[in-house]
Amino acid sequence: MTENRMALLEMAEKGGDVDFLRELVREVVHKLMDAEVTQHCGAERHERSEQRQDQRNGYRTRRWDTRVGSMELQVPRLRHANYLPSFLEPRRPTEQALVGVVQEAYIQGVSTRSVDELVKAAGMEGISSSQVSRLCASIDERVQAFLERPIEGHWPFLWLDATYVKVREHGRVVSKDCVIAVGVNTEGRREVLGLRVGPNETQGFWKQFLRELLGRGLTGVELVISDAHQGLKRAVGEVLHASWQRCRVHFMRNILSYVAKRHQSMVAAMVRTVFAQQDHAEARAQWRTVADQLRGQFPKVAEAMDAAEEDVLAHMAYPAAVWSKISSTNPLERVNKEIKRRSNVVGIFPNDEAVTRLVGAVLTEQTEEWATGRRYMSLDSLQQVTPADADDPEQALAQLEEQVA
Repeated sequence: MTENRMALLEMAEKGGDVDFLRELVREVVHKLMDAEVTQHCGAERHERSEQRQDQRNGYRTRRWDTRVGSMELQVPRLRHANYLPSFLEPRRPTEQALVGVVQEAYIQGVSTRSVDELVKAAGMEGISSSQVSRLCASIDERVQAFLERPIEGHWPFLWLDATYVKVREHGRVVSKDCVIAVGVNTEGRREVLGLRVGPNETQGFWKQFLRELLGRGLTGVELVISDAHQGLKRAVGEVLHASWQRCRVHFMRNILSYVAKRHQSMVAAMVRTVFAQQDHAEARAQWRTVADQLRGQFPKVAEAMDAAEEDVLAHMAYPAAVWSKISSTNPLERVNKEIKRRSNVVGIFPNDEAVTRLVGAVLTEQTEEWATGRRYMSLDSLQQVTPADADDPEQALAQLEEQVA
């Protein structure tokens, strides 16, 4: 023990904190390897013992890249067996660790230029922008497997939304839509069900996206929640044959744009009284009352309420326990914010594939987080929504065929 302490003191006197820490790690690792070899051999060095199973046979040099820098390790060799330290994975070179660092940095939103500095700070050699792109391409397989997986079970509630990113195309920088679908199944669990990158949110674009979801097994959709995009609304009716809920948060923003800033708080408070009602009938009556009260001073607000009553109150046809969750696209808001945070670091994506890679990785992580968290909806509330034949595979197949047709 005294000799080890003196060795550490000598290292501390040699210089900087980084060098000292690197030497300290190397010293500890060598002690660890010596202990493992002793256990494997069944005897100490030069010890005569009947329990001895092998003998030391010199050393081999191996480079080890760590957070405190690269170091040369003297790995013991054995005469009758192959020894690999427990902290080194077999047959996995340090390049795999480098790939992991770069991929994780890219997924976490670190710019390509910053990745080089990150790798150097980890004590490894720098990496070029082209290498980053090649290494990150291996994420594609994992993302595609996630986005193309079969959709199993019934999904009574489906949220649809789009966020925008900038992509370089034919020498120009254009805005592209990242269309995202999130669903809740009959077990109350949320999952990201789909992603598609496209030029704009046309009706044809939405129909193709929804048909892809059906082709992967989406079934049992009762209500779709989204903003008031007419192409999306028509696509939902034609492809899914489901009810449609207009996001009440987006609706509130729309009507407040017709109101002077000094009156917005008052108008918003009046409209919110509708959502405080106990049932659908009371909410409809209060909606008409508020619209009539605002008609004289704010005619455009009243007209918007007249046109949107059925769509904004559609969620009240379902159990009150889920109203707060299905009345808006809030389940997608956090996801969209995270996508924006990561994509803003990139700035302009080189192509659609790069968008799918990064956004798909974010959605994969989000779904895994939801899978290990609490249920988004209780089973009791969903029992009133789920049809009696939800577990009948033949009925589900018939519904799917009818929807696809």
